[in-house]
Amino acid sequence: MSKINRIALIVLDSVGIGFAEDAADYDDLGANTLGHISVAAGLSVPNMAALGLGNIAKLKTVLPAQIPTGAYGKAKEVSKGKDTTTGHWEIAGQVLEQAFPTYPDGFPESIIKEFEQKTGRGTIGNKVASGTAIIQELGDEHVKTGSLIVYTSADSVFQIAAHEEVVPLEELYRYCQIAREMTDVGRVIARPFVGESGAYVRTSNRHDYSLQPDHTVLDDLKAAGQEVMGVGKISDIFDGKGITQSTRTKNNMEGVDATINYLKQDNKGLIFTNLVDFDMHFGHRRDVIGYRDALEEFDARLPELLAAMKEDDLMIITADHGNDPIFKGTDHTREHIPIIVAGPKVKPVDIGFRQSFKDIADTVGELLLGEKKAGSFADHIV
Repeated sequence: MSKINRIALIVLDSVGIGFAEDAADYDDLGANTLGHISVAAGLSVPNMAALGLGNIAKLKTVLPAQIPTGAYGKAKEVSKGKDTTTGHWEIAGQVLEQAFPTYPDGFPESIIKEFEQKTGRGTIGNKVASGTAIIQELGDEHVKTGSLIVYTSADSVFQIAAHEEVVPLEELYRYCQIAREMTDVGRVIARPFVGESGAYVRTSNRHDYSLQPDHTVLDDLKAAGQEVMGVGKISDIFDGKGITQSTRTKNNMEGVDATINYLKQDNKGLIFTNLVDFDMHFGHRRDVIGYRDALEEFDARLPELLAAMKEDDLMIITADHGNDPIFKGTDHTREHIPIIVAGPKVKPVDIGFRQSFKDIADTVGELLLGEKKAGSFADHIV
């Protein structure tokens, strides 16, 4: 096996490639993020297509490469759930046997009362809602009263929205830490916004407070003295556990820039990047055209990413769940994820249908630490 010293693992947040066999359990039968975007908006991603994206599944406007330049395949999720934390943790090696709790009817009164007591502020909302919609609905009342907008979604999240001129960011973050200590949700999320009545907009000062995973390949890499460089919200998703360096970003393109910057440095280990715009700006908002454009924008930057790689580098492009903008509702969808592997030493091969996202962690562990794991596809690709 050829020696690999560094891996760039890039998660295209929510870019699923077709509903999973257990999708009916999540009311997601028929979801297909990439497939439906390709049909509805005419997706053109020639660089990912050349690596083998169109060879993974039938995509109307992304044809299979006759001679792919990368390795390609897809994986199903074993963990219970379909959210960011669950997907990323399984990618990193931790499978969740039980889903994080969700609150489709809002949080219990006991939790809300305790939260209000500990923060000294009232709350409004306490329901399942779209983040962009609820600040328009309750923003004026929040500005007038100072009460925090608390809401959730189909995911295991406790979200707190507040106007930056009413609740300073550090104060909002402190309230989120209080909620984190009180609840067992997967993530507590600060959702600051600005603007005037009728035109409130969320800012890029979002901050996620996750539970900590028990053990992932990130911990193994760090313990071995290797770098684990988180880009975007990766450090938040793992609550900093196993991360040695972190770069926060405001959008996908800043995430690509930060990844290239790490690739140009002399380091060894894992560059772990999350590109959240696909999910946050386009999937949840059911913006098919915006989603297509974001995919094409990333694809246009892919040659830069590949050019920044060294001879002993490897890149894995994948996703964490689906968020089909054509499908019903505004929530994540239970889908398979694509896996594309690129690099100077990568063999162009079909790695097949992987039985867990954890196969990615097994592969990273084998390539960087020499630890042979059952799910690894390292032998196939290098």
